[in-house]
Amino acid sequence: MIEKKTILKKEEKAVFVSVIQKDQTEAQVDEYLDELAELAITAGLIPIRSFKQKLPQPDTRTYVGKGKLQEIKQFIALKDIDVLVVDDELNGSTIRNIEKELGIKILDRPTLILQIFQKNASSAQSKVQVELAQYLFILPKLKNMWTHLDKQSGSVGARGGVGEKQIQTDRSIIKSKISLLRKKLIEIEKQATTQRKERGEFIRICLCGYSNSGKSTLFNLLTKSDVFAEDKLFATLDTTTRRIAIESTPALLSDTVGFIRKLPHHLIESFKSTLAESLESDILLHVVDISHDNFEDQINVVNKTLQELKAFDKPIITIFNKMDLYQKKYFDEWVSDEVKQDLLLELKNKWNTITNNQAVFISATEKQNIEELRTVILHKVRDMYQIRFPYKTVYYS
Repeated sequence: MIEKKTILKKEEKAVFVSVIQKDQTEAQVDEYLDELAELAITAGLIPIRSFKQKLPQPDTRTYVGKGKLQEIKQFIALKDIDVLVVDDELNGSTIRNIEKELGIKILDRPTLILQIFQKNASSAQSKVQVELAQYLFILPKLKNMWTHLDKQSGSVGARGGVGEKQIQTDRSIIKSKISLLRKKLIEIEKQATTQRKERGEFIRICLCGYSNSGKSTLFNLLTKSDVFAEDKLFATLDTTTRRIAIESTPALLSDTVGFIRKLPHHLIESFKSTLAESLESDILLHVVDISHDNFEDQINVVNKTLQELKAFDKPIITIFNKMDLYQKKYFDEWVSDEVKQDLLLELKNKWNTITNNQAVFISATEKQNIEELRTVILHKVRDMYQIRFPYKTVYYS
């Protein structure tokens, strides 16, 4: 039988662990662990503490060394912890080894993300996509899931052992399910493609960005609609599209799932049809949470994902959101207005140079600088109408 999923219950207490490898700094790993805690909160867990250890590479048996594992075990017993979350992808045997040592549930990063996607999936399409991603995730791990049965029966390494037979059975079941789910997605995508074609000859704009950068809040502001927006990672899974008009120039605006560091490839594979909005759009609005300590790293993650999706060659307007939080965070009360303006000008000049003057600085929640953003979008949309639909002069004249 296929290995049962680790099901999370609400209000479970969690600790986190990561390895500081030779190509990483401690500050980077701290940032990764903070993000992991945010993911855990989204999944309904209560973050308690993080652990880290410097190693050339993770221990193949228990991820961290024996001493660190014992430290974690003592803390778990002391604080009655329910779940350990590891900031990496683990194979089945490593998860079993850690579970045996600690006696609690073990989640790796991809499994946690999958559970969040499963929790937030609402449409038929996203539910099928999540289920497909789960099976794509399990399939390569089968080799390590049942070796313990061979050990128990004394047939380790023998062809036709108990474990090998179970692997073959599970692999056949999973491949059948993957095939069925892919067929379902093809049918759903056919319907979605038809719907996109029926939208008519409009310039299509797509919001993209790191998860929790404020895309849905900005979408609501630009479309005057009420799409669900929450200060949590992956609050949006399904693509939402609305028609907008700026100075009587129409366009279609879509809000899509956010990107994240170490987004599992099987999730990208499963959600390609959802991300088709960004692939087929004429203009990308890359929303950045500039108040985040590592917003530049997040920009790189999004750009890399867009490159993987072959969507990076499209016109991109970079929107630096949450400027109100940025100023509260980095400008002390004693800093004069003149100095603030100089620092802001320096920041804007830097990013206008990097983006070829395609950067706008706003606060969606405070509605700051939204008119400038509308103007920038309008000019880009009119430029695209001249290229895509030159006969529709009414939209760009």
